[in-house]
Amino acid sequence: MRILVLGGTAWLGRTIAAEAVGRGHEVVCLARGESGAVARGARPVVADRDRPGAYDGVGGRWDAAVDVARERRHVEGAVAALDAARYLLVSTGNVYADPSTPHLSEDAALLDPDAPSADPGEAYGRGKVACERAVVGRYGARALIARAGLIGGPGDASGRSGYWPWRFAHPSGDAVLVPDAAARASQLIDARDLAAWLVRCAEDGTGGTFDAVGPETPLGDHLATARLVAGHAGEVELAPEPWLAEQRVAEWAGPRSLPLWLADPGWQGFAARDGSRARAAGLVHRPLEETLRDVLAWEEAQPAQPHGAGLTDGEERDILRLLAAT
Repeated sequence: MRILVLGGTAWLGRTIAAEAVGRGHEVVCLARGESGAVARGARPVVADRDRPGAYDGVGGRWDAAVDVARERRHVEGAVAALDAARYLLVSTGNVYADPSTPHLSEDAALLDPDAPSADPGEAYGRGKVACERAVVGRYGARALIARAGLIGGPGDASGRSGYWPWRFAHPSGDAVLVPDAAARASQLIDARDLAAWLVRCAEDGTGGTFDAVGPETPLGDHLATARLVAGHAGEVELAPEPWLAEQRVAEWAGPRSLPLWLADPGWQGFAARDGSRARAAGLVHRPLEETLRDVLAWEEAQPAQPHGAGLTDGEERDILRLLAAT
């Protein structure tokens, strides 16, 4: 097959391109070339999708185009310019209007793509809805929309999947701080599993809309697995959720956070999507232990940690001191 990856130099796009090359396909990656090199065996085409003629270098018929873009104008421009047998768009679970209710299906209501939003996360979701509509409007049943949940594994620069195995491997003191929220849901899909599924869908001509999410795992089990792969035998200090909020410890991601932890009732459904439709369409997940072991190895090779998300050593020690004093 001739597969065009729109992107292909950042993490997920490069992983998709590498999977397609590994399965014997001819792969071209169209990107600005600012995020790194393309996967070995793929051919790069340097272009800026904001400029006229961006797709002139990738003319001809493609068996599949795979797009990871988030900008409406980029996707609308691509579907208008490209000649492809099928189009696969990596979307997001942020497109749903109700992120609070667990186990909703792909038929749940979506955000209004044309409504204004001051919230960056909501604006991202609205933009992806517009991208989905552009693809389906042009390709119909030949379109595949993969609404990805939290993507993790080696290469995850957000720190969300790598923080916990790294923290258990490198505690800041005698104990590791964790939220007292063992029953909260977590749902991580390995980027390599998502990429493999997308390429197989391109090969098989699979179309439709899917929540491409990982298995739902209680946060306590996720952290136990991270502790196992890190070989941590020290103490674990459980901190109450309201108390953590009082200490200005953020949920989910970003600086001064405890990643993956979602206490906000308004987001309880985000880490608990149904996902059965994608599994029925062939999405297969490797064990969480493998993902966390591999992301820990990747984290160990990075120049600085934590990056993207989590607590610094100093922040964790300060919060543990305050917890001990309560």
